[in-house]
Amino acid sequence: MLQLFDSLSAQVRELRLRDEGRASIYLCGPTVYDLPHLGHGRHALVWDVLRRWLVFSGLEVDFVSNVTDIDDKIIERAAAEHVSEAELSTREENEWWRAMAALGVAPPNHAPHATAYVEEMVAAIVAMLDSGAAYELSDGVYFDTSRVGDYGALSGQSLDSLRAGARVEPNEAKRSPLDFALWKRAKEAEPSWEAPFGAGRPGWHTECVVMSLALLGEGFDLHCGGLDLKFPHHENERAQAVVLGQRFAQHWAHHGWVMVGEEKMSKSLGNFTSLTDLLGQTDPRAYRLLVLRSHYRSPLEVTPETVADAERALERLDALARRFSLPALAGERLELASDFDFSGEAGVLRARVSSAIEDDLDTAQALAKLFDATSQANVLADRGNPRGAAQLARAIGALCAGMGLRLHASDDEVDETSADLVSEREAARAAQDYARADALREELSRRGWIIEDTPEGPAMRRA
Repeated sequence: MLQLFDSLSAQVRELRLRDEGRASIYLCGPTVYDLPHLGHGRHALVWDVLRRWLVFSGLEVDFVSNVTDIDDKIIERAAAEHVSEAELSTREENEWWRAMAALGVAPPNHAPHATAYVEEMVAAIVAMLDSGAAYELSDGVYFDTSRVGDYGALSGQSLDSLRAGARVEPNEAKRSPLDFALWKRAKEAEPSWEAPFGAGRPGWHTECVVMSLALLGEGFDLHCGGLDLKFPHHENERAQAVVLGQRFAQHWAHHGWVMVGEEKMSKSLGNFTSLTDLLGQTDPRAYRLLVLRSHYRSPLEVTPETVADAERALERLDALARRFSLPALAGERLELASDFDFSGEAGVLRARVSSAIEDDLDTAQALAKLFDATSQANVLADRGNPRGAAQLARAIGALCAGMGLRLHASDDEVDETSADLVSEREAARAAQDYARADALREELSRRGWIIEDTPEGPAMRRA
């Protein structure tokens, strides 16, 4: 069984499942106000790998990742662009899913939107007001953090240190600097919903606690995200569940930063690189490989040099796929180990890779085993053992697929995202939207494809 570092207990421990044979996971998803950056890419990839491996190992996985479609940043950006909040969030959400598809991230089982759960959020806030765990001020409703005896346990900090240096919402009228907004009263020209305590909109920290419990139920197995979410977001989610008397996540997991020099990559620091830009300049699989080569809790440095090195490593695996004509795996379908032959040396390899991944998701060690096996398969073939070599190569391809890494046996194999772009371009041409068709051609060109229009339809080849 998977051993995973738990942020609440600060130790590596078994991921215990509430329901036998089934894992329930909640991942904090995007706030859709801008293009995703490389940190978001790592965020999605790390937990996609975990999800895929659990399925590969034989578990059913109920995977929820939300979309925050109402937020201060969305309101500010929409106002600056003179568009509605709904128009902005829809546009940026589409960019998010396009980037996820390019990365090979499988769609979640559920992708709830915050605006669809406002009624449930209002009910939770009413309950917190009734219990005395929340209070009203002129600008909204606030959570009283003093009502949670172990507030700060998830972030592993004392209340004094949290007060001194944490990201908190400033308001001198609050009972404590750590208290946070559950509901923000309506302002002119901003979206709002009716509530017993006045029209307004929910605070960010209330959204995820309500949606996760609504979709996964009490005591779900795992809540995950990035280190930047541990405090205040996850700490505040947990606090609300405590005062509502609901069993929340049984395990908390957080991945490390993406680094640019000595700083983490983030929009607030202004040092982010658009994930869309990276995916237009390199094989998207190279970024997954780069993420896999780093332990998920360690910082990840993304530079032209580290990406180029990942591309070279990927070519080694693709060369194996070409030599042994391996099938293309790891698309939107989540692969199952039971569909493959892991007898003999293949079984030994599977055990070694599984042992590494089950040891706190050590994908770096797992990949090292796979690259060693790649060399072994080539040596076996060179020394006249094609059957043994092919069996081992097929196992390598299957295990890579278990982590979502798709191998290409042909340079001209069209990935799902590029195929979708071709279909979208054909629809634009049929509608005589030639500007859109040209833009899609350019996007395909950035992804390394040349598209030619023939009487039989579009033909694609590598640039």
